Amino acid sequence: MVDLDELRARFARSLQRARHPADGPDPSPYAERLLARWQEPQRRYHTLTHLTAVLDHIDTLARYADDPDLVRLAAWFHDAVYLPERSENEERSARLAERALAEAGLPDDRTAEVARLVRLTAGHAPDGDDRNGHVLCDADLAVLASPPSGYAAYTAAVREEYGFVPADAFRAGRAAVLRELLALPRLFRTPYGAEHWERTARYNLTAELEMLSS
Repeated sequence: MVDLDELRARFARSLQRARHPADGPDPSPYAERLLARWQEPQRRYHTLTHLTAVLDHIDTLARYADDPDLVRLAAWFHDAVYLPERSENEERSARLAERALAEAGLPDDRTAEVARLVRLTAGHAPDGDDRNGHVLCDADLAVLASPPSGYAAYTAAVREEYGFVPADAFRAGRAAVLRELLALPRLFRTPYGAEHWERTARYNLTAELEMLSS
């Protein structure tokens, strides 16, 4: 069960720590608008449960980031705009972050960093020295290393989100995504992710691809 009050508090803490100075508009209206987006009816996987999981993973990986609170804000915005039938969700989410965070009192350079991180989730391929990008992408992809029941729930939710796509087309599209992920030299860039998540995630992806291809 997602704790909405705790999520509101987590957003407020991240925004207030990221602002220099910390003073600025009340974070509450921004948190409420984001929470409403994450609860839209078309979502099955990209829900508050996913958001909470990504934030929790960022907490686990925070020591690897240059600025964990900017990474946390990027997590809040990374799927804030989400329509399964559209291909520009990351770009639209980044533009939302640029507008909202500037209004919320985040300095321009820090707002730009959040938007850059949001855009990075379109391909999950951060540069080798992009510590903030490593943490956000690892946290977003950590679901791939779920145990069998969790991975099955994840894939079922993704299929539900794309329920409007015919079965054959979905299988082909999903297989292409899996091959793209498996072709990455490393799924996880942080030392923690590489040690704890890489092997399981590759096993899960390979098994799903084999099932789709059978």
